[in-house]
Amino acid sequence: MSETVAFFRPDDERAAEAAEIVRSLGGEPLSDPMLTVEPTGETPRDDAAFTVLTSKTGVELTADAGWEPAGEIVAIGSATAKALEQAGYGVDRIPGEYSSSGLVEELRTDAPGARIEVARSDHGSPVLTDGLEAAGAYVHETVLYRLRRPPEAGKSAVAAAEGRLDGACFTSSLTVEHFLEAAAERGVRADAIEGLNDAVVGAIGEPTRETAENAGITVDVVPTVAEFEALAEAVLTRVGPEV
Repeated sequence: MSETVAFFRPDDERAAEAAEIVRSLGGEPLSDPMLTVEPTGETPRDDAAFTVLTSKTGVELTADAGWEPAGEIVAIGSATAKALEQAGYGVDRIPGEYSSSGLVEELRTDAPGARIEVARSDHGSPVLTDGLEAAGAYVHETVLYRLRRPPEAGKSAVAAAEGRLDGACFTSSLTVEHFLEAAAERGVRADAIEGLNDAVVGAIGEPTRETAENAGITVDVVPTVAEFEALAEAVLTRVGPEV
């Protein structure tokens, strides 16, 4: 019997892709979307020297709105870069580390006096904007979409509370927070945390790990590459799925 691994990606092609990845690694996927997207209708400003995009969703919304960029386009990682290229945009820069701190390091030399547009969700890390401002940039942030928790989310929390989870893949701090909110609504928060601590928990980066551990969840693995496939592979390698 395959080990059950939960993930929390939005209920679209990302969840389907994640399920396929988990199956390919020998696990049994448990999809429990913890995020739904509410577009704001805003688009990035077009007068910046650099425009930073941090997600595939953000790229799709800007492309649908017919945004015409100015300056260099900076993608947080390969998935965002691929989405930009598929939408017909060029990609000028990608940081060596796919994270907010990696973006700050990538732009640090060019930041003094530069206008930098950051286009992302309403839950973007302040590490990026604060870091760029500290490096001397004039930063403007455009909120492209808001992230909400679907009311039906929470089956993974019940599974964890009942000891039916072998692994969990958290892809952002917000997925951790929404998991815990859903567990609390169902009256199983403490048991769900205990269940996670009996399983293998993976976090996609240090901010996600810190959020989980501050809530009492032990994080077992953080992949060196901040991508879902690397996260799932790290979790399932530690779980030891039957293949």
